[in-house]
Amino acid sequence: MSGSKTLSSTDFEKALEIGRPPNVVSLFPHSKALIVSGKFIDRAMMAKGKSIAMAANGRNYFVIRGVLQAAQRANSVVIIEIARSEGGANAYCAVNYWNIARQIDALCNELGITIPVAVHADHYGIKKEEDIPGAKVEIPTLFEAGMTSIAIDASHLPDDKNLLANIELNPFIPKWAGLETEVGEIKGKAGLSTVEEAMFLIQGLNAHDISPDWIALNNGSTHGIEESDQGIQIDLTAEIHDALTKYNVSGAQHGTSGNSSEKIREIASKTCTTKANVATALQMISWGLEVNDYGNAILDADGNFIKVKGEGVTEEMWSEMLVHANAQGLKGGNIKKLNALFENRLLGQPKEIRERMAKRVEDFAYNMMVNVFDSQDSAPFAVEAILKAGSYDPGVKAQRVEDPKEWTPEMIIKRAASITSDKGPEGDFED
Repeated sequence: MSGSKTLSSTDFEKALEIGRPPNVVSLFPHSKALIVSGKFIDRAMMAKGKSIAMAANGRNYFVIRGVLQAAQRANSVVIIEIARSEGGANAYCAVNYWNIARQIDALCNELGITIPVAVHADHYGIKKEEDIPGAKVEIPTLFEAGMTSIAIDASHLPDDKNLLANIELNPFIPKWAGLETEVGEIKGKAGLSTVEEAMFLIQGLNAHDISPDWIALNNGSTHGIEESDQGIQIDLTAEIHDALTKYNVSGAQHGTSGNSSEKIREIASKTCTTKANVATALQMISWGLEVNDYGNAILDADGNFIKVKGEGVTEEMWSEMLVHANAQGLKGGNIKKLNALFENRLLGQPKEIRERMAKRVEDFAYNMMVNVFDSQDSAPFAVEAILKAGSYDPGVKAQRVEDPKEWTPEMIIKRAASITSDKGPEGDFED
C-alpha cells in the first residue's frame, strides 16, 4: 500500500471502522469521515519521509472547505486546527474549539472526503500558573467536542514552569490523542530556542512517561504578516531535532506564511518536521487579497491590502470589511479580528462567491501540499498505520529512558536554574 496513489474501498472501510477515536464515534456514529488521532498524521509523514503535513488554521468555513478539497485532490493527510486565541473562550473567529469538528465532519460527508483528517487544538496557551485549574476543566470539553490532537503551549512561562504545566495537564488529554509541546516562546527573531531548553523539556516529559508527537520551537518563525527577512533558522532547527533523536519527537513548524517556499522545502528536507501551520495566508486568500507564492499578503505603497477584483469576497463586502477595520483601528495582521463579525455575512453571499472563496483556498493549499510540503499521496501511509495498529491509537513513539527520580518537581526547578534562555520581547504569536 505504501507506494500506492489510490486507496482501496476495503481498506478505507476498515480504517473507518477501527481508526476513529471513541469521541468521534460517539459524536458522529454514522459518519463516513475518517477523522483520526493526530498521531496517525505524524506517522504518515514519518513513513513517507522528508514530508510535512499541512496544519491549516480554519479561521472560517471557506478555509476548512478549501483545504479539505485540496487534501482530497492531493491524496494527502491533513490537520485542520484552531488556536485558543482564534477559537477559545475569548475567540475572534466564529469557528471555535467546540464546533470545528462538527464542521469538518459535515464537510467530509458532503464532499466525499476520504483522506485521514486530524482535528487539532493549537496553541492551548498557559500564560501563567493560575491558568492551569481552568485548563483542567476546559481541556476535556475540547475532546468531548471532537478534538483529536492538542498543543499545550506553556512556552511563555520559565522553563521549569513550562515543563511542570505540561506534566500537570497531561492526565486530562486522552492517551490516544496527538500531542504537541512548545519551548522557547514563539516570538519572531528574538529569544530563539536552544538545544538545552528543548532537551530539558523533552527529557522531563519522558521521565514522566509523556511522549509528545511534536515539539514547536522558536526557530525564527513569526505569525501573521512577515515584516522581517530573517525567517526560519534551518540549521538551528536541525541541530535541535538531531539532539532529540533518542526521544523520537517530530517538529512542528509555526509561522510559515512569512517564509519562502524554498525555505519550507529546506525545512522538510533537512529537519524532522512533519507538521507546518498555515494560518494567515489562508484567511487572506479566502477573502481575495493579493498574496505572493507562499501566501504572504502584498501591500500597496501606502501599506494597504490589495483586493483582487473578481476573487474572494465581493468588492462591496470588502469595502464593508475595510470600513469596519478602519473604525476599529485594525491594521496589518489584526485585520484577522474581522473573522467572527463577518462569518455570517460571508456565508450569506451568493453561492458562486462562496464557491470561488473556497476554490481559491483549495488551489493555494493544493500547490503547497504538492510542491512545497511534498505531502501528496501520504493518505495511504496513515491508513496503513491504522490497519497495522488495528486501533485508533498507534501508541507512543518513545519509551521512557529518563529516571523519574531525577525529574521530581524539586529537581526540575533546580535543573532549570542552570538554563540560560531569552524568551524574547512581548507579543501575540499564538496563531
